This record gives sequence, structure tokens and C-alpha cells, in this order.
Amino acid sequence: MFDVITNWLSAMGSFGVALLMFLENVFPPIPSELVMPFAGYLSARGEMSFVTIVLLGTIGSVTGAVLWYWVGLWADETRLRRFIAGYGKWLTLSNEDLDRALAWFRRHGAGAVFFGRMVPGVRTLISVPAGLTRMPMLPFLLSTALGSFLWTVLLAAAGYLLRAHFDRVADWLNPITNALLLLLLGLYLWRALRGVLRS
Repeated sequence: MFDVITNWLSAMGSFGVALLMFLENVFPPIPSELVMPFAGYLSARGEMSFVTIVLLGTIGSVTGAVLWYWVGLWADETRLRRFIAGYGKWLTLSNEDLDRALAWFRRHGAGAVFFGRMVPGVRTLISVPAGLTRMPMLPFLLSTALGSFLWTVLLAAAGYLLRAHFDRVADWLNPITNALLLLLLGLYLWRALRGVLRS
């Protein structure tokens, strides 16, 4: 995964940052934790502007979040519950999971969106309850943009500051990310199989 991301960014430049950060929100196995630090590293080498990669990374991230917001808005809770009842076992989702997510979101509102944008594993889907609960678009966009901006700045700055050691980081990061993806795949298959056996 690391090699794919680094090759893509080297080939596409700053706009590749926006595209990958958008895809990271739509397809979670693409990790922002690899995209933005490598973009920061390229910035430290003078191949990209730091301000540009942060702005484009934020725009890509917010665009992906808005897509999920519209999914939540379109689906509505009743339709989503029917979908989970029929296909949730393949997504390892249950209506109890939805109940917990909605209860948490209703307690914290805009704060859930803001902080959720900086939590791996949560940042991608935090927009769905925002859409389901009809959170107004302006507060949603402000919370999403601010949280996404802080996240991209932190990750890009880490890559920028690690520039002298990035090759060494890459040597151990690539096998770790591959192992993590395999672990996530195994976890998904286990949960999906358990859901099928229960139905």
C-alpha cells in the first residue's frame, strides 16, 4: 500500500493529494496516515508546496465527507435500517451498532464531527449520522473542514519534519501497513461469517 501511494503522489503531484484524500474517505483502506506524511516529505524536498498540499488534502477530505453526508441524508434512518437488516452481515453492521452511533452523535453533534475527523476508523463514517439526523449543512461543513484541516496539517508536518529519516521510516512502515490491511481483511471475514451463521 505504501508503494502504491508514494508512486501515485510522485506521478500526480499536488492534485494526487486531493484525489487520494477524497478516496481515503470513500474507501477507508487508503490511509491518510500515509498520504499526507509522504506529501509533507515531498514538500520538504521542494517538490510540492506545503500550503498547497494542506489545502488540497483538506478539500479532498471534505469532499469525501460531504459524499457520505449525502448518503445519510438520502438514505434516512428507516431505509438504512432495512438495508442493514438485509445486508448488514456483509458489512459487519447491525442495527445495534447504528443505535450506538446515532446516540453518540446526538449527544455531541458538531463536536462529534470535528473530533471524529481526526480519529482513524471514525473519520470516514462520522458524516453518515450527520446526514441521517439532518444536521444543517453549514455547521457540518465548518466542523468537517476544521477537523480535516488540523488532521492534514499534523500529518503533513510530521512528514516534513521526518524528511531526513523518511527512507528509514518507509522501510518499516510498508510491511506494517500491509500487515494491517491483512488484519482488517481477516477481521472483516470473521465478522461477516459470524453474521451469516447467526442469520
